[in-house]
Amino acid sequence: MLVDFVNGFNDPDHFGGGNIADAIAASARLLPVARARKWPVAHTRVVYADDGSDAGAFTMKAPSLRKLTETSPLSQFVDAVRPVEGEFIIRKRQASAFFGTEFAGWLTWHHVDTLLVAGCTTSGCVRASVVDAVSHNLRTVVLTDCVGDRAIGPHEANLFDMGQKYADLLTSEEAVAATVPAGEQDHD
Repeated sequence: MLVDFVNGFNDPDHFGGGNIADAIAASARLLPVARARKWPVAHTRVVYADDGSDAGAFTMKAPSLRKLTETSPLSQFVDAVRPVEGEFIIRKRQASAFFGTEFAGWLTWHHVDTLLVAGCTTSGCVRASVVDAVSHNLRTVVLTDCVGDRAIGPHEANLFDMGQKYADLLTSEEAVAATVPAGEQDHD
């Protein structure tokens, strides 16, 4: 799952900054591996109606999120990690990829029991999605080089906390090494 890698979160003048660009670059290197191994891939983006009629409490704290409409350039996926045909796109109005979406059902349909998480922001939508993932009894792995935040302090604190309670923490390289592509298992 790639959380909210959209133009607005990659732009320090809007919602981005910190190490988000680095997380996008690392995710762009991982995505071809996931696709080659035919792992189910999902992407999230925050999307509100043009008139803000579906905005709620989440936008009270961060009213600029209402700029993320279906056609806004800010809410379009970053080119480096743009979804391809067959990948699930989750449009959400809350922090978690699970809340008010079809994500849990899609994961069940695809027989997913382990969720690798990339995206931004570590302290916001990534964390909310990770807590909900483990609440759905998924083994959850946060890819530490593939998540980013506007500031390093909250990024590191939330990685520490998620690692203590909700997820395993691995780099993308460690995660790829820990998985064995179908057909390459030992058959003793």
